[in-house]
Amino acid sequence: MGLLSLGTPMHWDEAKKYADHVRTHGIIQFLNLWEATKDSQKDCLLWGDEIEYMVVSYDEENKKAKLSLRVWEILQELAKEEEEAAKDPAKKLLVNSSWHPEYGRYMLEGTPGEPYMGLPRDLLEVERNMKLRRELACKFMKPNEVPITLTSYPRLGCAGEGLDPHHDPHGPAARSLFVPDEIINAHARFPTLTANIRRRRGAKVAINMPIFHDKNTPKPFIDPTIPTYNDYPEDKNAIEEGAALPDHIYMDAMAFGMGCCCLQITFQAVNVEEARKIYDQMAPLGPIMLALTAAAPIYRGYLSDVDCRWNVIAQSVDDRTEEERGLKPLKNNKYRIAKSRYDSIDSYISNDPSNKPEYNDIPLVFDEDIYKKLSDNGIDNLLARHISHLFIRDPLVIFHELLNIDDNESTDHFENLQSTNWQTMRFKPPPSKTSPIGWRVEFRSMEIQLTDFENAAFAIFIVLVTRAVLSFNTNFYIPISKVDENMKVAHHRNAVLDEKFYFRKQIFPQSRPGTPAAGTPFGSPKLSNATLPRTAATNNSATSGASLAPGLDRSDEYELMTINEIINGAPSKGFPGLLGLVNSYLNTLNIDIETRCEISKYLELIKKRANGTLMTAASWMRQFVQNHPDYKQDSVVSEKINYDLVKMIEKINKGEVQAPELLGNFSV
Repeated sequence: MGLLSLGTPMHWDEAKKYADHVRTHGIIQFLNLWEATKDSQKDCLLWGDEIEYMVVSYDEENKKAKLSLRVWEILQELAKEEEEAAKDPAKKLLVNSSWHPEYGRYMLEGTPGEPYMGLPRDLLEVERNMKLRRELACKFMKPNEVPITLTSYPRLGCAGEGLDPHHDPHGPAARSLFVPDEIINAHARFPTLTANIRRRRGAKVAINMPIFHDKNTPKPFIDPTIPTYNDYPEDKNAIEEGAALPDHIYMDAMAFGMGCCCLQITFQAVNVEEARKIYDQMAPLGPIMLALTAAAPIYRGYLSDVDCRWNVIAQSVDDRTEEERGLKPLKNNKYRIAKSRYDSIDSYISNDPSNKPEYNDIPLVFDEDIYKKLSDNGIDNLLARHISHLFIRDPLVIFHELLNIDDNESTDHFENLQSTNWQTMRFKPPPSKTSPIGWRVEFRSMEIQLTDFENAAFAIFIVLVTRAVLSFNTNFYIPISKVDENMKVAHHRNAVLDEKFYFRKQIFPQSRPGTPAAGTPFGSPKLSNATLPRTAATNNSATSGASLAPGLDRSDEYELMTINEIINGAPSKGFPGLLGLVNSYLNTLNIDIETRCEISKYLELIKKRANGTLMTAASWMRQFVQNHPDYKQDSVVSEKINYDLVKMIEKINKGEVQAPELLGNFSV
């Protein structure tokens, strides 16, 4: 969830006075860190995953599944386990996990106790560690509580007793019509973040997801469940001021977005340049993996017409004022800002020769004074633009005790802004000058899956793609504007099968005299899913583009592809697919047969999700609801349907129920 500091947080009216102070010292801290770590070299890949869980409390007598607000107690017990394991090497293997609070008081974040290395055998530890984490979490739960890996809780914000313990909605931080402040993590950062987003914006956040129109869904759909209060000025937002749109599911609080769960992967690169390359090359995959992992079709008790969470979160933390959103002329604010601070990336940052100016094709708003300071201190153009773009935002949570700190020793002000720019990729400097941790990149778009097997499969796939990218020097660049278009398309219902996405046609470097042909990366075995063209590559401008002059039209370098083509390849087009790339990389390694077979199981799941043999979690949940005997074809997900859905997810994860349409014959 980002930086967690202790202290007394400032109300927005006070915090905004110190925004420039935090920005100024944040840049000084970054420059100090850069000078100390820019030449840092690490020996090998280190990486890890982050799994977010919702803790569900069952009311078996009344057939209700509620969100448990007891997670702080559970976290304290897990922290004790970690402390004891740190002192006892024998116990360390049994508690190989690390636990962290998240935004929701019903949420847990678990990571491996230590990072994985890049060895093939490490990949086989991923699922085992995920299962271990779930078992450890269960150890400190009540008999009626379970940790569920569910992206968006189907009935969050519905009337009735959906929380354990129950609290009425409408607290002073969120001022939500639907959820109480007690749902927010008690750490001072979280309610302050919630309130200051609302205060800075000048209104509550307004989240609108299109309703899925079933046979009996009213047209137009006007939500009859929106309550009316007269306690706060914002209470008139929904209906009187039109924040709740017709034919949409309306939500009004940060909890609806930051209360979602996801699967994130962080990689430590060998050095800063490698980190920047991974950042750029993985950025076009963000929308692809969002659609492939789609797992969020239900919001506030209604079936939506989208499959993914991303836009919900983007709207839930959108602190931009009306001026910044372009609704009013600029007067009190400096910039018009096109996106929420939770969105897709806005620029590529690598100095790799394959990164052409034309790919950064959307106007980048950045702080010119900060850009100049960075440039004057030796930061190159692309990185200076990236950092100064992040710093157009205001710091949302400032602690009195941390206002004046030693810029040579602390990075708190830098991380204050860095950690509240929640984008599809995050470029992460070392935590401090002396930290053994190096330059890192975080891949952030994927939705959490229902089982540990699925989450392991997607984690393994992504880490293998990064290894193949570096081994074969691939080129995935397309214009940033096309990545943005892909992000919009990824949300569509069943986008994984029904939509097409922009993707680069030729992903290997152009052939050079005396080198292997462009169709085979650096002499590795031919890709199993397709054979790339050996003759057209030298005449095809859709290669790395190294010979093309800046300013030329690069539209022939990419085309619309299905996710099946992007993942599994298109032999008729000479495109190998990401799985072909991964398999070619694995062919270059000395892997024993047993390990290769185990890895292949995970990759087979990716293949079948992409070609439609297996459903996404979103499609499976949608089908479960529509086939439920209590469903009235009106888009409503009742308490009983929700209870049965959560119960079924639990049973599938435990292996008590088979779900061949979701998992095929794979064992969980």
